Amino acid sequence: MSDQQQGGRSDDREFGKRLGIVVAAFSLFIFAIIGMLLNIQVINAKKYQHDAAKQYERLVTEHAQRGAILDRDARMLAESIESISFYADPLIVRNTPLFDKSGKPVKFRQSNKQKSYDNSLAVATLFSRYLGSDRAVYLNELQHHKNVVVLGRKISVEKALPLMQLMQKKIHGVWYDRQQQRYYLNVAAQVIGSIWSDKNEIGGSSGLELQLDKELKGRDGTRIFQRSATGLRYPAPDAEQQDAIQGNTVQLTIDGNIQSIVEDELAKGVTTFNADAAASIVMDVRTGEILAMANNPTFDLNRRSTWNQTNSRNRAVTEMYEPGSTFKLVMAAAATEVLNRKAEDKVFANNGVLPIYNLKIRDHEPYGTITFREAIMFSSNIVAAKTAMEVGREKFNAYTRNFGFGKRTGVGLVGEAPGIVRSLSHWDRTTLPWMGYGYQIMATPLQILQSYAAIANDGDLMKPYIVKRVIDANGQVVRENTPEKIRRVVSPETARYLGKEYFKAVVDSGTAKNAAVPGVTVAGKTGTARRAAGGSYATPVYVSSFVGYFPVETPRYAIIVIVENPRTAYYAATVAAPVFSSIASRIIACSEEMQKNLAIRSSEKLLIDSISTVVLPDLRGLSGEDARRMLQWLGLEMDYSGDFEGVVVRQSIASGSRVVKKRVIRVVLASRNIKKKSP
Repeated sequence: MSDQQQGGRSDDREFGKRLGIVVAAFSLFIFAIIGMLLNIQVINAKKYQHDAAKQYERLVTEHAQRGAILDRDARMLAESIESISFYADPLIVRNTPLFDKSGKPVKFRQSNKQKSYDNSLAVATLFSRYLGSDRAVYLNELQHHKNVVVLGRKISVEKALPLMQLMQKKIHGVWYDRQQQRYYLNVAAQVIGSIWSDKNEIGGSSGLELQLDKELKGRDGTRIFQRSATGLRYPAPDAEQQDAIQGNTVQLTIDGNIQSIVEDELAKGVTTFNADAAASIVMDVRTGEILAMANNPTFDLNRRSTWNQTNSRNRAVTEMYEPGSTFKLVMAAAATEVLNRKAEDKVFANNGVLPIYNLKIRDHEPYGTITFREAIMFSSNIVAAKTAMEVGREKFNAYTRNFGFGKRTGVGLVGEAPGIVRSLSHWDRTTLPWMGYGYQIMATPLQILQSYAAIANDGDLMKPYIVKRVIDANGQVVRENTPEKIRRVVSPETARYLGKEYFKAVVDSGTAKNAAVPGVTVAGKTGTARRAAGGSYATPVYVSSFVGYFPVETPRYAIIVIVENPRTAYYAATVAAPVFSSIASRIIACSEEMQKNLAIRSSEKLLIDSISTVVLPDLRGLSGEDARRMLQWLGLEMDYSGDFEGVVVRQSIASGSRVVKKRVIRVVLASRNIKKKSP
């Protein structure tokens, strides 16, 4: 074979190799394209569809309206109000015209001299016209190079509605979101609690707002919008739209009017006695319903900045303290049933000092031989300690626990404390006598109130509750709480005997005369307990308390008042008892339901109607309506000058004076908004 032939074959092989490489490369390229197409259109089709949809679709969360919180008479305590926030894409706004009613584009001149048009000026003009801010503010926002700017935040629906209607067809590149704002009547702050919110969600942060968050918040809905090339947003036709479901409504047992009165009187008490804090609860003894639960200091539910750890504490259920003499109820109950002790039985009070185990128990007065009724009337610690030791540790412990101490009441409020009752194995020789008059045991205000309510309720201990019912958006009751008897703590005969023979006498003639309520018989007990400060009782820090119920003949309502560390006075007879009287008097005068209930059953009301003179109460600080109702309850009339919606600042006859029935009492009322002049 010639060299020429061999060279030709070599060139053919080389060409074939190169052609094969080209074909292989082209084939690989084709397969790569096919693979990419398969990946885009088959394997990862959803991913790319999602990415593409993001370019022209927008998922909008439609927040569910948070459920309302109502009082027992369906008055609004907390509600969510819808508001509107407006947003814009500046680039789309600047380059897309508005449209008139016929669908023709409308442009706004920047000035009469200029021939150019700027659509951001048109949008700014509309927003200024409907929302009221200066047009320059909106123009400044629309000149930004951001994707999204805010044109209005939390605008009321009524104010925003005209713009919302215009945006349906005319304004491209502008949209709005619906948001919820929480508004409160601003009572029972620690009970109702507060909420937290961020850009995407709202929820409870304390109180019932936190505890019932799942029921109140409802279920958010979703809306999928598509955007045209001009920026117009419209609901995606093929997308599944989910409606928001409104949260459930929660109705409480609280009476908004009674709650306001209790909070007002607590604030006065804290100011008068320069106290650290105070708490009070009002309960229906037959059902266990909480009609009011108040704390001071408090905070403004509508102003988050006023909230702090101290004023947000619900002291009525979270604070434990040594109750002092109010705990003598347990001693008296055990003495009546275990020792068969009677009110007229003679007891020796050791002339004011009882040496015991190298310690001393003291009374505030040196009593000698007195009746058991007098020992309770004048709150003898010595008689209480000696009686507890006679009852014995096992039986005294049983009565203590039977009344509910050392265990949560189950009222249904977050943070409730159980109190502390030491197990018998941890009692020392001083535990029993000291417990007899309310030391070496820790209790909450609600536990003390529950025990007295049991005596008022013929010995039946009721479970307290504050949530009456939960109602869904269709008005159907989801769940409802009803009165629940826990157990019988004493016999009905013992309960009535304790109330009429001992605790009524405390108010009529004993340490709690200041707790008396005109027209109603009251039974109750004072308590002045020292609180350990820094682990020691050396520096006295007092807790003054009074707990009572009325009317004694057919008990219906019980109230407890706790005042922590009062400085201008500390005996409960001076501090807590008058606050109780003011609260009870006002709620009777201002509650038609309470007047109706008491008028049927209270012989004292018939008595007050029959006598010709009554003692005039202190009306200062009451609203015009409250003052008038209180005077009407006493059979007096009112004449006033000033703002009837304001508060009483002066009365023509001094409080405490006895006046003839039907007399006209003149008062001066001042607006609540008038500030006192500096001295």
